[in-house]
Amino acid sequence: MNWFYLILAGIFEIGWPLGLKLSQTMSSKIFGFILAIVSMIMSGILLWYAQKTIPIGTAYAVWTGIGAIGTLFIGIVFFGDSSSIWRMISALLIVTGIVGLKFT
Repeated sequence: MNWFYLILAGIFEIGWPLGLKLSQTMSSKIFGFILAIVSMIMSGILLWYAQKTIPIGTAYAVWTGIGAIGTLFIGIVFFGDSSSIWRMISALLIVTGIVGLKFT
């Protein structure tokens, strides 16, 4: 169950940079700020729950990795960020590290 909390925390970790970006691109900044704040709170609470049985280093690496890769994907798909080969290779290295931490 704690791995489920950790994955969910990582998904909420994507929400706060997305909220900050939306607050810069939308006419109403309030929605973006609310999304960012709620995502930060939920992400932190769920990470706290996950760390009850998952080692802190593993939990933090997985949490930030999900946030980083998810935010990279959102940026590419919805905001026209670069999808160069080097960015994709770097993202793959992050995923490889996360998978390695999970299985060791």
